[in-house]
Amino acid sequence: MDYREEMKQLRDFLNQQSYLYYVLDAPVIPDYEYDRLNRRLEELEAEHPEEITPDSPTQRVGDKILEGFETYEHPVPLESLQDVFNADEVSEFLGRMREALGEGAAYSVEPKVDGLSVALEYRDGVFVRGATRGDGRVGEDVTENLKTIRAIPMQLPEKLPRLIVRGEVYMSRAVFAELNARRELEGKPPMANPRNAAAGSLRQLDPKICAERKLDIQVFNLQLAEGRTFQNHTETLEYMASQHFKVIPHKTLSDPAQIQAEIDRINDERLDYPFDIDGAVIKIDYLADREILGSTAKFPKWAVAFKYPPEKKYSVVQDIVVQVGRTGVLTPKAVLSPVRLAGTTVTNATLHNQDFITEKDIRIGDTVLVQKAGEIIPEILSVDFDKRPEGTVPYTLPDTCPVCGAPVVRDEDGAALRCTGAECPAQLLRNLTHFASRDAMDIDGCGPAVIQQLIDSGLIANAADLYSLHAADVAQLDRMGDKSAENLIRAIENSKANDLSRLLYGLGIRQVGEKAAKTIAAHFGTMDALMNATEEELTEINDVGGVTARCIVDYFQGDQAKDLIRRLKEAGVNMESTAQPAGDLLAGLTFVLTGELESASRKEAGEKLEALGAKVSGSVSKKTSAVVAGEAAGSKLRKAQELGVPVLNEEQYRVLVDEVPGDKDAVLALLGRGEAEA
Repeated sequence: MDYREEMKQLRDFLNQQSYLYYVLDAPVIPDYEYDRLNRRLEELEAEHPEEITPDSPTQRVGDKILEGFETYEHPVPLESLQDVFNADEVSEFLGRMREALGEGAAYSVEPKVDGLSVALEYRDGVFVRGATRGDGRVGEDVTENLKTIRAIPMQLPEKLPRLIVRGEVYMSRAVFAELNARRELEGKPPMANPRNAAAGSLRQLDPKICAERKLDIQVFNLQLAEGRTFQNHTETLEYMASQHFKVIPHKTLSDPAQIQAEIDRINDERLDYPFDIDGAVIKIDYLADREILGSTAKFPKWAVAFKYPPEKKYSVVQDIVVQVGRTGVLTPKAVLSPVRLAGTTVTNATLHNQDFITEKDIRIGDTVLVQKAGEIIPEILSVDFDKRPEGTVPYTLPDTCPVCGAPVVRDEDGAALRCTGAECPAQLLRNLTHFASRDAMDIDGCGPAVIQQLIDSGLIANAADLYSLHAADVAQLDRMGDKSAENLIRAIENSKANDLSRLLYGLGIRQVGEKAAKTIAAHFGTMDALMNATEEELTEINDVGGVTARCIVDYFQGDQAKDLIRRLKEAGVNMESTAQPAGDLLAGLTFVLTGELESASRKEAGEKLEALGAKVSGSVSKKTSAVVAGEAAGSKLRKAQELGVPVLNEEQYRVLVDEVPGDKDAVLALLGRGEAEA
């Protein structure tokens, strides 16, 4: 078979399988077979790059990190809807429609997805562009990120010259829960709700991050279809479904009582949908009637959005318990008398922190008003003080960790209380996952799943225990075997020789990131010197402020930390730095890297600049000393030129880090030359 024909067959087959899996939820081949065929297509495209087409499933996630989003003017405006809040307002809307159109008008009633509205444009059946709603007329081009959404077809069965559809991008509740669990493990704050998570994901400049978020879409409107005509909205939904779009559930009704009943049914069953909804949409079905009615300056006259109010009920606080999260944060939780809310029975509600409890004066025994924030997380709105029992006392969080007994400290920049225990069991999985991660001790094969098994089997209780593992014990774990166990033990052994900076970062001390760990380790040289350092000595280091210094001193003063370091020493883990302290040639100067360099990755280039004392930033401002611009530099280069910031090409960058003599005059002269040639 000709390779061109094989590539076309693979593209068509894989796109059809994606439609079956992601849109119809009816896969017919195993994941392994899909991955095998996709690998074959990748191999053919590597051999014949000139044959790569935009609709290829291999092109969903690009390697290029975007500099920013270009604006996009919508050919057909993406209008917003007027909100109504009760049955009377729905009746008023239907009355206006009867006055304008007469009796018997049909309406489409659909759930209103709580997500981010986008337009998808196709040319000759191929997806070419996608943009956010923006202000309805101008949005942001997020094509590369939209390609990562598997429910969006890259090619359509019918090749119309131009087709534009409108949909709502969302993150399912299940994916949202997974994302927040992973963020907690990584020590990051949780996302507030699925809508914010979806919006933030779609605006990531790295499409690979967007792909990891597993976004989905429901298409609900046909904006433009060259070469096709339709009588009503229902026909357009059926057509879009035939073109492999995931189309919003809908019913076409005429009777006002049935319309209100459908609105109520959607509300009653809202938790049955995989996506969050915040209302129901009622819109005229016949397209010619829409043309007659037209729009106001803000809304179409032929549609409204019924917004569901959050359900609120009273319950009683039976107890307040404190949980310790994987990042050490103490989270108080109210144990409630069971109450039915938004389709589920609620038995507890988060109390966030001490400030929240104090502000609302929540006590054990109180009668409280409860609702579900974003229809997901139960929260207490207020206390009914008239029903407060006698003898209640204000609640105060403990000053020691309820899990390990270590002292608790309040974050300098927030209201959270945090356990300081280096070996706190509640934080064990997160701490060990961080300790073994690539940028820390780089123990290959020691990911969260393996660490969880090691914990569950009782083989490890802290980082030092990793260095006493035996291959025979590890081989008994699920999906390990002798070879994998030997590889893991070898990776653990090799990690002993890591530089002190990796160990310091791996300890997970608050405020000490990868860059700070390198600077601090190089400055003090040994773990012993660092452990004996005072806050004053720490703050003498560039970029180490008072908060970071206090976190470091507090950490090493803890008995758990001292015991952990002692055991790591006994295991043979290196406690010295091999790095030289950062030079001062570029001290006080701030650089921004953009584009692709041939001689080094951005990370490597940044490390070279930092080794000379420079600060590397991710954004350009008037305070930027210079921008290093490689191939395909984008918005950062343009901004530097607009602000008059010196721009260095790759040759000038190499002169700066490799050839400039050690004096500021030469550096400033080079920056002047860079500015002149920009």
